[in-house]
Amino acid sequence: MSHNNTIDLSGQSAIVTGSGRGLGLAFAQALARAGAGVVINDVDAEAAQQAVDSITAEGGRAVAEVVAVGSADAADRLVARAVETYGRLDLMCTNAGVLRDRVLWNMSDEEFDLVTQTHLRGTFTCARAAVRQMRAQGHGGRIVLVSSISGQRGKFGQGNYAAAKGGIAAMARTWATECARAGITVNAIVPVAMTQMVATIPVFAPFAKGVARGEPLPPSLRQGLGLGMPEDVAPLLLFLASSQAAHITGQCIGIGGDKLSLWSQPTEVRVAYRDGGWDAESIARTWAQGVGQQLEPFGDDIKLPE
Repeated sequence: MSHNNTIDLSGQSAIVTGSGRGLGLAFAQALARAGAGVVINDVDAEAAQQAVDSITAEGGRAVAEVVAVGSADAADRLVARAVETYGRLDLMCTNAGVLRDRVLWNMSDEEFDLVTQTHLRGTFTCARAAVRQMRAQGHGGRIVLVSSISGQRGKFGQGNYAAAKGGIAAMARTWATECARAGITVNAIVPVAMTQMVATIPVFAPFAKGVARGEPLPPSLRQGLGLGMPEDVAPLLLFLASSQAAHITGQCIGIGGDKLSLWSQPTEVRVAYRDGGWDAESIARTWAQGVGQQLEPFGDDIKLPE
């Protein structure tokens, strides 16, 4: 599939957390090809350097900052590296993440804390450091967060991950209002891509093996589930980084395979009023014919299209 890029980000500077491999690497490579100088971030020094080498080999600009995101110090290091290297910061993409799937009654404190520390706190600290720099520069900027379908719908065994990704979507909507006067847009990408994380899902294992052999994903996945490769997601980041998206903020935008979508903000779907308020008996009496006549779906059990 062709990904011709006409967006020019020459002279701009970007940070992509978790960009040593997978989705983050695809983001960083696409930004560099569009002319941006990129700070590669990963906890794996070898992966980070290989990512830098892949970009510079094509004539792009990239440097590595090896640090685990989460702390304020790590975020400050990333922003400082961008400013020291490129003289400014225009885009922060908070992509870094980990999985520690476990059902509620078996999940440990450590598994919950690690996932929320990386995804939720890491998004907060990196976005905060980036916005402080952008406000000081005075010419706006772009914050692009990475959410997940799990954060929109929930998913069995991912209470920690879904909570973090749902929180990220909420932060995008909140920060968009806070940053608007400074000309900084804040959006969240909801990606669906065949990454190492997705490849661990049993139903996708045969397709992951096919990809490793160089086989393309079938249309049943690309269109039926909107599942593609990391390279299919990267164009959305380029668009959001461009001047063409200067008016877009506070949105959760899905992309994967052949599918592009806009997620709705949670809203009331049905309401009822009762003079004097509600007691438990009146709720029970009217529930099935009123507010509760059709309950909302939950969970994201993946079923392959037939």
